[in-house]
Amino acid sequence: MRVILSLLNVETADTTLSHAAYDSKVEGNIIFTRLDAAINWMRKNSLWPMPMGLACCAIELMATGSSRFDISRFGAEVMRFSPRQADVMIVSGTVTYKMALAVRRIWEQMPEPKWCIAMGACASSGGMYRSYAVLQGIDRLLPVDVYISGCPPRPEALLEGLMKLQRIIEGEKPIEDQIAEIRQAQV
Repeated sequence: MRVILSLLNVETADTTLSHAAYDSKVEGNIIFTRLDAAINWMRKNSLWPMPMGLACCAIELMATGSSRFDISRFGAEVMRFSPRQADVMIVSGTVTYKMALAVRRIWEQMPEPKWCIAMGACASSGGMYRSYAVLQGIDRLLPVDVYISGCPPRPEALLEGLMKLQRIIEGEKPIEDQIAEIRQAQV
């Protein structure tokens, strides 16, 4: 299906509006939408996760990619182990202070726009480990967009978290944000 972003054709000679939807030659091949909506639709349906499997939650993360749960229905089946090719970091498991610097480095290597999912109790709040060696929540290190509870959370919970992230992405305004960044840089 071909997607064409265009505006209504206005003829000034006889001041009539020509709607593309009524043209029988191209009917069904034209979609009218905003540029923000098209960009968000493409972003939310082609998420490439960077799996940070640090403990037992990683087994559930791996199960989500299997045929039983089929993460590919949401466009996220391409698990990228290279941070430069990923846009969603799924932190699953216990984050120790020793590992925190590596997680932060990988996060900084990911290109913008990027999102983060904290999967499980340990990634969200440190879980049952209240010790000097365990980071009490990945949100102390990274901006987290979606929290998934459970110890360990089921693959269905990760899919629900992925759908919540898609709804967040759907509501973003990438063009307005870029214009605001350009204006701020000029000042």
